[in-house]
Amino acid sequence: MPEVIVRKGEPVDRALKRLKNKLDAEGILEEVRRLRAFETPNQKSRRKAKANAKRGRVRFRFNPS
Repeated sequence: MPEVIVRKGEPVDRALKRLKNKLDAEGILEEVRRLRAFETPNQKSRRKAKANAKRGRVRFRFNPS
């Protein structure tokens, strides 16, 4: 679980923004939204295909051979 330590003199807003960035980076908010409602098999396969395509683009970008 990501945690953020509020530094001395740091506004709470900035600490919340850092926490949100950490949650986004780990994909926690996206997973919570996904689990909030039932996902049909078609939506599930579409989501997985989209994730695979994104992973393939990143892999190609860093290793074009």
